[in-house]
Amino acid sequence: MDHSPQAWGRPRDDIYGSYNPSYLPHNKGGYQAHANGQPNTHTQSPIVTGTSVIAIKFKSGVVIAADNLASYGSLARFTDVKRLKPFNKKAVVGFGGDVSDMQYLDRLLSSLDVQENYSNGSSGDLDDKTENRAMMSAKNLHTYLSKVMYKRRTDFNPLWNALLVAGLDEESTPFLAFADLLGTTYSSPTLATGFGAHLAQPIMRRAVPDEEASQKLEREKAVELVKQCMKVLFYRDARSMNVYSMAVIDENGVDLKQDIKLEAESWAFAEGIKGYGTQTV
Repeated sequence: MDHSPQAWGRPRDDIYGSYNPSYLPHNKGGYQAHANGQPNTHTQSPIVTGTSVIAIKFKSGVVIAADNLASYGSLARFTDVKRLKPFNKKAVVGFGGDVSDMQYLDRLLSSLDVQENYSNGSSGDLDDKTENRAMMSAKNLHTYLSKVMYKRRTDFNPLWNALLVAGLDEESTPFLAFADLLGTTYSSPTLATGFGAHLAQPIMRRAVPDEEASQKLEREKAVELVKQCMKVLFYRDARSMNVYSMAVIDENGVDLKQDIKLEAESWAFAEGIKGYGTQTV
């Protein structure tokens, strides 16, 4: 009888016959090819997707928003998908792109949050100032997520998402940055994913062209700009809807509001749209 550790837990070959690995893929020791003779492949394009996420800095924090729609191709399939995920009192992640990959990242962040709470001893024995200093900042979270995205890209199995990380850094100053499925990262006082990069960014940049302007922007004005952008996206983006979530992150923590309905909707402007080219009527 074979008592080697490699044989532990396996049926005895002399009684049951040798193990047949033919159904296993190549990377598991088998020789089963794909049904059409090709190697196993990963996701080549997202299936159920969320559209734009937009965010803007103001003098003491960041406002971020995303609608609640997840589209199955061009079908508005799921209307209650919350794409803003608070991480702690300092950070919120906004997800665009594939919803299943968003759910994977959400579970990953939940596990990371538990580890952070244990390692920092967040059990009530620390004062607020010490706990805030020990808490993972939005900047650290963005670095972590960018490494996750880049690692999956190098495995040729990318997470099909565009992420916005909004919140406060170690010095409690506003932080806003982007990461995508290739691990590409950049930061700006205004950011948007999807169609928002074409439709919402011009509106936000008109009010906040640079970092200096963001340091003068009041919270109320930033919220109004985001609401205006969400209305424009609903009018112009066929993959959006009129119910959205919005979060404000500042020194007081995360103020997340969900299922916000667009106000004062009006399609009166559509009467003047006749089509493309020169109009004679």
